[in-house]
Amino acid sequence: MSEELVIKFKLSQNESLIKSFLLFFVVMELFLAFIFFNYYKLEEKHLKEQLFLEMKNYSFFFDDDRFEIDILPKQKTSKLYELYMDEMLLFILVPMGENLEDLLQVFYPRSAFELMLSKIRENIVMQFLFFSLAAILISLFFSFYALTPMRDALKLLEEFIKDIIHDLNTPITSILINLKMMDGKNEEVQSIKHSAKTISMLHKNLDDYLQESNLQSQSLSIKTIIQEQVDFFKASYDYLSWEVEIKDFTVLSDKNSLSRIVYNLLSNACRYNTSAGFISIKVENQQVTISNSSYGVKEPKKIFERFYKEGERGLGIGLHIVQKLCEELKIKKTVEVDGDIFIIKLYFEN
Repeated sequence: MSEELVIKFKLSQNESLIKSFLLFFVVMELFLAFIFFNYYKLEEKHLKEQLFLEMKNYSFFFDDDRFEIDILPKQKTSKLYELYMDEMLLFILVPMGENLEDLLQVFYPRSAFELMLSKIRENIVMQFLFFSLAAILISLFFSFYALTPMRDALKLLEEFIKDIIHDLNTPITSILINLKMMDGKNEEVQSIKHSAKTISMLHKNLDDYLQESNLQSQSLSIKTIIQEQVDFFKASYDYLSWEVEIKDFTVLSDKNSLSRIVYNLLSNACRYNTSAGFISIKVENQQVTISNSSYGVKEPKKIFERFYKEGERGLGIGLHIVQKLCEELKIKKTVEVDGDIFIIKLYFEN
């Protein structure tokens, strides 16, 4: 249960950090966008009011070379001292002395007005970007702050798991050594041996997952490595049809790591097989091919990803450890799915 909690924390930590950051950032950006949009509208309104007052003042003193005038015939719909805007001009209409039939149009180019608006927009955009950068930093700070309890709990839990795995090493080793001195033909002893070896391999998987491997290369018989694991699984999965063809060759590799690769692949092939399925193992030309029947693989490209699993069983780290160990041992691998048949091939260098 503790390991499952570690996995859930590891899965959710980065995701929670990203979600918290996005939540804080989106909220702050929406708030800033609302503030600066209204600020822009207010500046636009102020600019129009300023131009209106200046044009009105110009109609009395004619002392501003930014504005021009024109004489228009008076219309019933014409409203005096009100700012108008069309595609070309901003203008106001004022009475023309004692002549009640004509109006004086004081106007300002629309292009000049748009230029002033663009400068205001540029200034506001620069301010918005500055505050957006501040929003990113604030969002990151609050995200890390909000996730501090999770990170602390994860750290404590990882230390706890490491201590447990370290403490399990001695009793597991002792059990395996003492079982070798007992009657190997006894059915109960064989069952205990099988369970103890399963626990031992799970212990090694977790130990490898939590820390770096210490590889020690030696000359190994690939047949000995594979046959040992085949004999182990065949006793428990005797209802499966086993086909084993091994043309032996030697490989310079780490024995424990290579054994765990084969163990994890066969464990996966057995556990996710059908009730009347098969497992085929063929070794030749520096190549190991393991094929097995299955109920189908939905995402073949994801099976080696950490914590990925297509069923409820398992922790989703077995094949990830295969991926990790193959990279460390420089073993190339390929995966094929032919209908309900799953095929993995391992290529060893000479």
